[in-house]
Amino acid sequence: MKRRNFIATAAAGSAGLASVSGLAQDQTPQKEFKLKNNINHSVCHWCFSDIPLEDFLKTLNSLGIKAVDLIGPKDWPLLKKYDIHCSMCNGAEISLTEGWNDPKYHEQLIKNYTEMIPKVAEAGYTNLICFSGNRRGMNDYVGLQNCVDGLSQIIPLAEEHGVVIQMELFNQVDHKDYMCDNSLWGVELCKHLGSDNFKLLFDIYHMQIQEGDIIRSIRNYHPYFGHYHTAGVPGRNEIDETQELYYPAIIKAIHETGFTGYVAQEFLTTWEDKIAALKDGFLRCDI
Repeated sequence: MKRRNFIATAAAGSAGLASVSGLAQDQTPQKEFKLKNNINHSVCHWCFSDIPLEDFLKTLNSLGIKAVDLIGPKDWPLLKKYDIHCSMCNGAEISLTEGWNDPKYHEQLIKNYTEMIPKVAEAGYTNLICFSGNRRGMNDYVGLQNCVDGLSQIIPLAEEHGVVIQMELFNQVDHKDYMCDNSLWGVELCKHLGSDNFKLLFDIYHMQIQEGDIIRSIRNYHPYFGHYHTAGVPGRNEIDETQELYYPAIIKAIHETGFTGYVAQEFLTTWEDKIAALKDGFLRCDI
């Protein structure tokens, strides 16, 4: 190839790419929003918290989205009103940093989860989130055993009520010192507990930052993953071309494992039209 022709072609290609990038957001609202429903879609309302929950639920109804994440008992009646499922319940945890890896929190956590598990089941929901807590100088093996000691006291109740306790994986950039910060540690905890009623919430954003190789992790450890969260890396923003992950391939890998749970959008939008950004995210994850 002649150098002059190459430069001209490259310049034209670059201009085209810039044009596509610049138009990506403007074009998105023009796309037809029609889901194939091969994936069970959900979304975390906290990312859109400036939209009142009731208005948000009305929007989900209009989009045909049937679930929302991280809602506690106080708002479950509102979800029922709009026939929206709570795909990940919360409200039993103490905090992200005070969790099952520290025995001094076990008494309170056991009380909280013992009260919450029947409520989740009675409401017709399945998933209930939990957290490992921070290390605070604790050895990871000690922390894992502490989690086993504490969680094993509520797992029989979860099994009785058909509730799945799910521990979320976090990265060390956003959640410094958090213990459950990698797939292997989480999978080892699942193996020690030995119950289908304990799974990992695999947050794709967090694990891309912490360990990468997302699709390999999904293929290798999918029996231990009960729920997925999305967001763009870097920045936890839209899952479009502005970030480094290619979500259609990731979702395809999830689907190929036979996963029947929920994939929840958990990104912070930079778009002026937040619902357009949400629709774009759903479509990119709708294989």
